[in-house]
Amino acid sequence: MEKFTTLTGIAAPLPLINVDTDMIIPKQFLKTIKRSGLGVNLFDEMRYGDDGQEIPEFVLNQPAYREAEILVAGDNFGCGSSREHAPWALLDFGIRCVIAPSFADIFFNNCFKNGILPIALPQEQVDILMEDAQKGANARMTVDLEAQTVTTSDGQVFNFEVDSFKKHCLLNGLDDIGLTMEKADSIAAFEAKASTERPWV
Repeated sequence: MEKFTTLTGIAAPLPLINVDTDMIIPKQFLKTIKRSGLGVNLFDEMRYGDDGQEIPEFVLNQPAYREAEILVAGDNFGCGSSREHAPWALLDFGIRCVIAPSFADIFFNNCFKNGILPIALPQEQVDILMEDAQKGANARMTVDLEAQTVTTSDGQVFNFEVDSFKKHCLLNGLDDIGLTMEKADSIAAFEAKASTERPWV
């Protein structure tokens, strides 16, 4: 998993509440178990018309936001069914951070496990960030995980809270497998000892 330390990038405004996981990645794209290739179908029903053509008005189809790495969204982001494909799709598109007033718990935790930083901030602060994001590609936000700050394009700084263990994992690029591999020597020693003491197993 890629480390998350400091991110300076374009923020896309998505001022919608209750964006559920089916809106993020519709159910027909859940057949794959690969983490790559889902970005093209991120927000599929909002990005494309029935003819498969892009809907120009949707934020991620606009030239200013095609390279967005931060998403500023409304309350209760990631609600609905628990599908890990939702953070997979965001990450595959290029989104590394989502900022909203609140998140659904399962989606929130899945983000950390996949290298995405979800940041919950008070509504009035999200409103300021949303307005900043609407300035387009020339307005770049900075997210500093170590310092736990979000800085707007004009220098306003907001502090956010993050669980210390989740912060450690993101800073060091550790997913569940990575955390297990940190204990590889201890696991090998245990297995060697067990093999000696219980050779019949």
